[in-house]
Amino acid sequence: MERPPGPSTGPGTPLLIACALSIERLALRGSGRGAAAGPVTVLRTGMGPRNAERAVARALGGPRHGDAAVIAAGFCAGLTPGMNPGDLIVADQTRDRHGATPCTGTGLLVDALARTLPGRTVHTGPLTGSDHVVRGQERSALRATGALAVDMESAATLRCALATGPRPVAAVRVVVDAPEHELVRIGTVRGGISAFRVLRAVLPAFYEWHRSLLLPRR
Repeated sequence: MERPPGPSTGPGTPLLIACALSIERLALRGSGRGAAAGPVTVLRTGMGPRNAERAVARALGGPRHGDAAVIAAGFCAGLTPGMNPGDLIVADQTRDRHGATPCTGTGLLVDALARTLPGRTVHTGPLTGSDHVVRGQERSALRATGALAVDMESAATLRCALATGPRPVAAVRVVVDAPEHELVRIGTVRGGISAFRVLRAVLPAFYEWHRSLLLPRR
């Protein structure tokens, strides 16, 4: 497999997985089967783009994570009719009012998730950011831009990560809220059993993506 172009990494390069909610961190910390290629940290940033920026900048500003690869992970709202809770979104870029951030090794992640979660639907495309929970007509407007899903932290996380230095970045989200399955309030993600179980199972695919980025280019 040809390694995608991007920032160089080496053996022992850390992996930082950023999520917003305690329940997301619980799922990700409980999915530790598989071998990591370097130190792995699951960072809870808190909700919203400002909290994500602050937490990621603080983590990457220290010596432990200075050259870390970064994955934004957690739940999201799907924008496309036909999506179901538990579907996976692998971003090829994240977007917010500041612009678009391209992701690294999207195809590698899609393939790794297909092996880790066979039969699970994986959607690939733009993931857009918001500073609030998006509902109703606002979702339709975002879908018209070509975005597949929306969350509040991924775009800010990846933009901030690259602002601190070149590194591989990616965003993987699990649909917990879709056009035909809209949540009443954000707290009901606790009832998204299917989405929680999927998020709990993704970490081996993250490790595979991380290992693939460490391979020499051919």
